[in-house]
Amino acid sequence: MSEQQRAWRQYICLACGLIYDEEQGDPDGGLPPGTRFEDIPDDWECPLCGVGKSDFELYEPPAAAAAPPPAPASAPSRDGIVIVGAGIAGWSVAQAVRALDREIPITLVTACQGDVYHKPELSVAISRDLASEQLARESGADAARRLGVRLLSDTFAVGLSPALRQLRTTRGTLNYRALVLAHGARPALPAVLPASLCWRINHLHGFAGLRAALHGATRRVAVIGAGMIGCELAEDLAQAGHSVTLVDRQQAPLESLLPAPATKRLARHLADLGVTFMGGVEITALSADANGKRIDTRCGQHLEVDEVVAATGLITESRLARQAGLAFERGIIVNARTLATSAEHVYALGDCISLEGAPCRFIEPIARQAEAIAHAMLGIEHPGYGHRTPVVRLKTRRLPIVLRGEHSPDQPWSVVTDDPDYLLMEQRRDGRAISTLSVGQPRTAPPSTTLEMQP
Repeated sequence: MSEQQRAWRQYICLACGLIYDEEQGDPDGGLPPGTRFEDIPDDWECPLCGVGKSDFELYEPPAAAAAPPPAPASAPSRDGIVIVGAGIAGWSVAQAVRALDREIPITLVTACQGDVYHKPELSVAISRDLASEQLARESGADAARRLGVRLLSDTFAVGLSPALRQLRTTRGTLNYRALVLAHGARPALPAVLPASLCWRINHLHGFAGLRAALHGATRRVAVIGAGMIGCELAEDLAQAGHSVTLVDRQQAPLESLLPAPATKRLARHLADLGVTFMGGVEITALSADANGKRIDTRCGQHLEVDEVVAATGLITESRLARQAGLAFERGIIVNARTLATSAEHVYALGDCISLEGAPCRFIEPIARQAEAIAHAMLGIEHPGYGHRTPVVRLKTRRLPIVLRGEHSPDQPWSVVTDDPDYLLMEQRRDGRAISTLSVGQPRTAPPSTTLEMQP
């Protein structure tokens, strides 16, 4: 078979889940349509998160071209598969199911319009001046038609009865053969931050509201929370020309994840962009008046801003799961191989699940989780989902920070390379490297470190 005859391939970024399609290429990154993956230069970077070519692997999307027409939203549904949530997880399940069975009814319940978009792009889109319409890759209605899915938009799940195989919604009760919970996680907003006074960038609607509030003028913006999303948003807003203050209880940005040498470099990087970091402070009040918003801290500091963005972490909504009697620990507990919950015929994936007591809030594993669930629901043999720690990449474009491997908060870090432009550290256990952390870009190829991790 000639090169021209070979089917186009796709490759998935192990850090952010972005798909590189050979047929489409990456024109903005200098790769014209039709660029084969093996022909990509070694110094090419993921256009979203910035990791290198080596952090991509072959991706084989389910073929979902043949699908029955969706039933009208008003029509009663035969018992089929019901999915709660229309984010990446929900649509991934619908696609995986349809690749295996083109006839089984699928109903997708979502509180929004169900538009398809890549969520990690939200924290880097302001500086690129991207509107929500540009981020949406496909409307919910179009995706439903393509996959033969009955889409119940603007609909809320209000009750679940596993024994009866029924989901109660604001548009009536749905019977199901199998149910998938893919409703994600919501922002964990502290009581001191009134929801009406701060933006949460966890979905397309919230992003659109913040963009509209900032559009056309330079604003004073406070970002509350210096975790990954907070640091990414601070850089993005600063690059868009806004005056940014990053506020956190801890003394350094990303202090709970990174060792001190790395947090110091990150703090310097943010300062160089014009971001003011207020660390070691506790907010006691957020109020608003005609001049904007005011933040008060326990140590007596006051901050006057135009807009406040809360990046204070995520929490899984437990009401539906607990009401149904599902096992729950920082998320819906699922079987690590099948993603089945403690209730028969009920599965879960994505941000709302818990594996071994820890939330699983990564984009890259979702496609594999969806494939395992689809096979389990349809009774088709499959090896099951195998969890592996994804690459963690902070989307601060001017200072790449990449964490690989089974990093442990209890394990000490040692420095491998400490240059002005590049820091490389590693964690070792029993004489072997289990994780690496890189900050910045090396002028020459970095030392090779072989990680030995559990599959």
